[in-house]
Amino acid sequence: MINSIRSVRRAKRLTLDDVARRCDPPTTPQTIGRLETGTRTLSIDWLNRIADALSVSSAELVSMPDETQHEVTALLTPDGAHAPTRPEPLSPQRIGEDMLALRVTGGVGDYRSGDHVWCRPLKADDYASALNRDVLVPRPAGRFVFGRLIGMDGEKLHLLPLGTGTRQHVVANPPWLAVAARLVRDL
Repeated sequence: MINSIRSVRRAKRLTLDDVARRCDPPTTPQTIGRLETGTRTLSIDWLNRIADALSVSSAELVSMPDETQHEVTALLTPDGAHAPTRPEPLSPQRIGEDMLALRVTGGVGDYRSGDHVWCRPLKADDYASALNRDVLVPRPAGRFVFGRLIGMDGEKLHLLPLGTGTRQHVVANPPWLAVAARLVRDL
C-alpha cells in the first residue's frame, strides 16, 4: 500500500515525534518513520491511529496512482504575497489539478493564518469574470500580488491589496491570473 503519511505530516509542519506523541496510545518516532517509508507494514489499525493523530481521514493517507500532489504557489502575509523559499507540499485535497494554492502565513483581510486559498487560473479573455473578486497575479522575480481585482484598462489590471491603508497595484500584461475559488480553513 502506498501511503502519503510523510507528505501530510510535513504539510501540517509536524515532526515524527509530534505524530508519535499524538497517537493513542503514544508510540515512538522510529515507528512512525518506518510506517511512513514502508519498512514496516501499515495495518488498518496503524492507518487509523496515524490519521487521528494528523486530524485527517484515513483515506487521505492512502495515495492513489492518479492523484496529483499540490504544492503551495505563494505565501500570503500582511506584507503581501511572496513565493515560498522552499517547496511546500499540501495535504491531499479533492481539488482540480489546475488549481494553484496560496497558504496564508499572517492574517490579512478576511484570511487567517493557516488558511489555504485555492485559486483557479483563468484565460486572458476570461479576466473580466474576476472583477471584484480576490485574485493571485504573478509579478517579475518570483513576486506576486494577491488582492481584489477592481478594474481593467486594456492589458493593465488594477488590484487593491487586502490590508488596510494599502496602495493600488497595476500589473501590465501578466502571464496569468488565478481567481480565489475555495478557502480551506482548519477549525
